Amino acid sequence: MGEISFDDFVKVDVRVGTVIRAEPFPEARNPAIKMWVDFGDEIGEKKTSAQVTVRYTPEQLVGRQVMAVVNFPPRQIGKFMSEVLVLGFPDEEGAIVLAQPEFEVPKGGRMH
Repeated sequence: MGEISFDDFVKVDVRVGTVIRAEPFPEARNPAIKMWVDFGDEIGEKKTSAQVTVRYTPEQLVGRQVMAVVNFPPRQIGKFMSEVLVLGFPDEEGAIVLAQPEFEVPKGGRMH
């Protein structure tokens, strides 16, 4: 990947939210979980789909803070409209581990 400018970086709006609902997404091409994330009063509740089934169950996700890009256009995934991109990193086996703040922070906080 090439270098980007700081102006490019600040265009990416990464916020923290709390998963308020999660359920299996059996219709997805690859195993995934549907999540509804509360980003606070300014952004509200947004939904997403994430391929995190190796490391997480829907029950483990509810109440967890996650980081997500909130200014991508919505993307149709099967019959589900994903509104944000939850962030994560692959572990040694390639399973996605969600990015989250080390300490609890207010919903909607923007990454600096």
